[in-house]
Amino acid sequence: MASIYIETFGCQMNEADSQYIADRAAAAGYTVAAAAEEANVIVLNTCTVRDNAERRAYGRMGHFKALKDADPQLRVIVTGCLAEQDRNTMQAKVPHLDGVFGTSELVQLGDTLVTWRPDFEETELSEERALVMPLGGSADCVTDAYTHLRAFVTVQRGCSYYCTFCIVPHVRGRFDHRPMPVILDEVRARIAEGAREVMLVGQTVNAYRDPATNADFGDLCRAVAALPGLERLTFISPHPKDFTEKIVADLAHIPQLNPRVHLPLQSGSDAMLRRMNRKYDMAKFRSIVDSFRRYLPDWAITTDIIVGFPGETDDDFEATLDYVKAGIFANAYSFIYSIRRGTPAANWEQVPRDVAHARFERLYAAQNDATIAYHTRKVGSTVRALIHGESKKDAAKLAAKTLDNVTLIVPKPDDYSTERYASEPWLDVEISEAHVWGCTGTVLRRASRFDDPGTPVRRPVLSLLTAAR
Repeated sequence: MASIYIETFGCQMNEADSQYIADRAAAAGYTVAAAAEEANVIVLNTCTVRDNAERRAYGRMGHFKALKDADPQLRVIVTGCLAEQDRNTMQAKVPHLDGVFGTSELVQLGDTLVTWRPDFEETELSEERALVMPLGGSADCVTDAYTHLRAFVTVQRGCSYYCTFCIVPHVRGRFDHRPMPVILDEVRARIAEGAREVMLVGQTVNAYRDPATNADFGDLCRAVAALPGLERLTFISPHPKDFTEKIVADLAHIPQLNPRVHLPLQSGSDAMLRRMNRKYDMAKFRSIVDSFRRYLPDWAITTDIIVGFPGETDDDFEATLDYVKAGIFANAYSFIYSIRRGTPAANWEQVPRDVAHARFERLYAAQNDATIAYHTRKVGSTVRALIHGESKKDAAKLAAKTLDNVTLIVPKPDDYSTERYASEPWLDVEISEAHVWGCTGTVLRRASRFDDPGTPVRRPVLSLLTAAR
């Protein structure tokens, strides 16, 4: 049977695109492989937001050449943002590629998979493949018992804001909003497939406008929340500029929304925000935070921050550091500025790398203090979380996410079975310890649906003995 291997670099938008590719492939008769060595088609979905992701992608293409040399019938495809950016040069750089599809060509990629499918009808993987060293990598879209519990639904693509550090508008285009009825139909389908949590995905998701009615993001969330069977709703990735008071008030009237919002700050300095073309200043950002605190006081706020942006002075950095030290953010994704080809900031005088690294270490430490303080406040409480599956580091433990997106690692209860916990995936976890990465604890109850009271679980004997000490 024909098989496809999908490997994804980048954001939730790329993850949603990979799921679309997997769905098209499955409809065409492919299975999704867990290793590149097992596939007839390899798809690499790439990112170009940071230089490291770009270098990793080209390195990964080089890895796949060994398989291509061993089995010329293998097809290798690259898609995503790097494919869009380098669409005219990529196949010259990497001649063994069989296709390069930009971010707006996913339909054509799917059609290509359909036309290739008969080529693998009677084909067996070549014996020479067995001589190739395992290539590793993390396979995406390989379904397990828990995959269906979360669903990404794309509502909007592209961005029209042209931040001076960002390549996204150049590789994903300007705003392109899907019609609301199409979005609602997809959410209905995901609920019917068993999704307990739906994430609305967009490059600038809260800028959404329905093409027919001009309904805004708040209207969209209300419409999605009204669908029968929806348990939990969340979204990524918004822009602070597009949070109006009306939208925040709409969100406050939706009980199914998970209590978290990602507000990318990028810098706490007005001078840097102007150079970044962020379209807000710190007064505006503070007013947005105040609006969330007023309407949704229990929500966790997370953020993105760039350190060492061209022109950043010590005073600019200290302004960012002071704001982070105030403990506004439950977590932050912090990065040292990385030059992106084709953006204005790439041509500006750069902050010395040693200075940028020193600033990053200070910011990282400050946010870690705030994050562990946020997690520590959970110790002793019992929270409901949605299971992800087994812990990647310890098969005797489970991984889950709280509604505010904190990772939990817990011992498997004595009554654990994949079938039982996939059908009753909501866990009530008593939090015992806090860490920077998340929390540990013990499962007390499991439930099929979020609003169910839950059934007590058989706790591990070791956990009981530990608790008694």
